[in-house]
Amino acid sequence: MQKLSENWLTDGLIDFEYKKYILLAYLQNIKKQFVQHKIYPSLSELVFHYKNLLTIKENKELMYKNFPQRISKADFEKLKISYKKIVEDGDVMKELEEIVLFAIPKVKKLLSDGKEIYEMIEEKIEISQVGISPLYPDEGYLFVNEYNEKETKIFSYQVTVFESAEEKFRGINTRFLNAIRKGIGETYESLKLSLIRKNKFLPNPATFLININIECPFNETAFPIAKRAFVRHIHETAA
Repeated sequence: MQKLSENWLTDGLIDFEYKKYILLAYLQNIKKQFVQHKIYPSLSELVFHYKNLLTIKENKELMYKNFPQRISKADFEKLKISYKKIVEDGDVMKELEEIVLFAIPKVKKLLSDGKEIYEMIEEKIEISQVGISPLYPDEGYLFVNEYNEKETKIFSYQVTVFESAEEKFRGINTRFLNAIRKGIGETYESLKLSLIRKNKFLPNPATFLININIECPFNETAFPIAKRAFVRHIHETAA
């Protein structure tokens, strides 16, 4: 699917009809993805563009900063003045403001549709612990069961923490290990013991079972939502 450039407002021709065409074509593609319940990476992109539009609406100076500046250090001040003159042009600014005001409700509506799909699917995800509680829950294994699938997907995971100037973020890195069909009498605890025997560097790994109780695309929807729910789950459990 074609992406919308981060600087789509200021790249190329600054014309309301032209930018409207670019935006609507992009949103139409996302609508098609949402109809199929495919929400990633489209939902994350929409969040970015929506926040950017709101910020630009509230801060015209950011409009100036958004203009691409492929310049050398020597020419920086000279071209900085040139860009500032473009932004200060009343006709250009009026056109940009018209584009922003048109785009905000369109993006907001589709963002709301995407969030509804997200919340509907998140409600159908169950997370439970396998075995005893680990001392370190930020690294271990995930057993993932898809709706109407007989095999269990096994992933290793590691939760990562990074900070911005404003807040702390938690993410997760996963690696697919195997897909297995449990035999008669086999339990998730026995699968965990098998992993421990094979990977002795994690003597008591955190291990969790994730059941996805709704049919939806795995890579574009179910697993990204499950991972976010899981990170929140272990954070709230540890708090």
